[in-house]
Amino acid sequence: MKVFAVKAVPTVKWSSSHPLNFKPAPVTLFLLSVGLTLFGLGEALMIAAGFGVSPWLVFAEGIAQLTGFSIGLATVFISAMVLLLWIPLKQTPGLGTLLNALIIAIVIDFSLPWLPSPQAFFFKGLEALAGIIIVGFGSAIYLMAHLGPGPRDGLMTGLQRVTQYPIARVRTSIEIAVLTVGFFLGGTVGIGTFLFTFGIGPSVSAGLFVVSNLSSKGDDDER
Repeated sequence: MKVFAVKAVPTVKWSSSHPLNFKPAPVTLFLLSVGLTLFGLGEALMIAAGFGVSPWLVFAEGIAQLTGFSIGLATVFISAMVLLLWIPLKQTPGLGTLLNALIIAIVIDFSLPWLPSPQAFFFKGLEALAGIIIVGFGSAIYLMAHLGPGPRDGLMTGLQRVTQYPIARVRTSIEIAVLTVGFFLGGTVGIGTFLFTFGIGPSVSAGLFVVSNLSSKGDDDER
């Protein structure tokens, strides 16, 4: 299916010409912020669902147990290590890279108190699934701004460019690897963890496919 076979982040009319653009068009900056806001909301839904954390948080828990770091410090450490992997992949940071951590953290902190934390198994799964879909589509919108990805998304796009495999496959492979290492280091795994592991790649791919087609349709309508 084409929706899961996307091989690169599409460029559309509102995409920036280069990640190192610190004066992007207002619409590009706006859509970057919208994408990151949705990303943060999706992450918050995953947390509120209490159905299992993402593979990267499992990894952070494992690193924390190994080193004695706090979860927050372990997360920063992992992000720094991932950014080092950008060097051989020739990834370029930008405004989106800087805003990634800031906006997502703010949205998570603001939205969590307002989100439901269901007790029923079915509704926990439903909320977690909604979070995964929203993270995927938020990722697609902010990545298509071409203002620089966050550390983990940069690893995904860099590996995709090198391997030429579909984004869904690359992202799923990364999540499986991270989950495996985190689990053996002692991180906590839940059902939602597996949902995220195998759902986020297809979700990002679907988001890129849908948003790029909607953007192209909008360009056609203007003409």
